[in-house]
Amino acid sequence: MSDLRILGIIPARYASSRLPGKPLVDIGGKSMVHRVVEQAIQCKALHAVVVATDDERVADHVRSFGGEVVMTSPDHPSGTDRCFEALQLLGGECFDAVVNIQGDEPFIIPAQLDELCAALRKAPGGIATLAQVVTDDRDLDDPGEVLITTDVNMDALYFSRAAIPFLRDAGNGPRHTRFRFLKHVGLYAYRSEVLARLVALPPSKLEMAEALEQLRWVENGFKVRIGLTDHLSFCVDTPADLEEARKRASELTP
Repeated sequence: MSDLRILGIIPARYASSRLPGKPLVDIGGKSMVHRVVEQAIQCKALHAVVVATDDERVADHVRSFGGEVVMTSPDHPSGTDRCFEALQLLGGECFDAVVNIQGDEPFIIPAQLDELCAALRKAPGGIATLAQVVTDDRDLDDPGEVLITTDVNMDALYFSRAAIPFLRDAGNGPRHTRFRFLKHVGLYAYRSEVLARLVALPPSKLEMAEALEQLRWVENGFKVRIGLTDHLSFCVDTPADLEEARKRASELTP
């Protein structure tokens, strides 16, 4: 499986309730989507990188800096569905697998994408994602963080916005020192034929309860391999995040 032809897809919707026009916002002289593309194309495991958008303004901009882009429907309920349409438009038979790269991570580390692709190569269910070991109890009580439990093979048992597992014995000291809690990193990789099966699934009860799309897959019996990463992620989702991103960009060595 070392010769997998993997396509990196960056979903980039123009509409965003908290940060309108997010793909085109300026971060230190470059747009958000430009920075994501620049980082993604450095990943050695990806054979190609394409932006999937539903807006001509984003498409024109990507073309202006030499990026590859494909126009997709504005009606997709998730990035997974957008990735599948993009794969079809580009010729699904040309690629063995797809990596769904978050379009709001302007400083994504290429090595992290390599880690994800490595996890996919070992994934018996044809799906992989990443996690980090929790080092702060605040992550255990933040519903914005998604926690994961796995089996002995590092395939996901469950994803939750609650702290799982529950520690029955209170004990002493921080909870994260008494169990290796894992928090989710929102990057996904799929074998192409598995992706086609995932988008055909209807929303599941667990998915709707926790508002987590990946529970649809688990609830339907798909194995999701979890790879570990030490690389920190930074998503730009609010005006405050944008200001922080601009600060980070200004600190980067030219």
